Amino acid sequence: MNGFKEPGKEPGMAENISADVKRLSFERAIEELESIVKRLEEGKVPLEESVAIYERGEALKRRCEELLRQAEARVDKITTDGAGQVAGTEPLDVQ
Repeated sequence: MNGFKEPGKEPGMAENISADVKRLSFERAIEELESIVKRLEEGKVPLEESVAIYERGEALKRRCEELLRQAEARVDKITTDGAGQVAGTEPLDVQ
């Protein structure tokens, strides 16, 4: 062993990223994801760092999708009767 530790390859790093991302709000996750996309599009990030931030971006994307699914499950469509009065709710049909 030469004592060299490859960046981004620490044991359990993927689990740490996932646990960290799971605590983020939708707004914070999307903000960080946008920042990652911008950095990658600029093309000035070293290869190893690009791979690491791409992996974090994937975790952030999954978090945002999860939070959106949860929000959609809670949204109800308000229904009205012929007189325009609220008659109840029904699941939102998002298509």
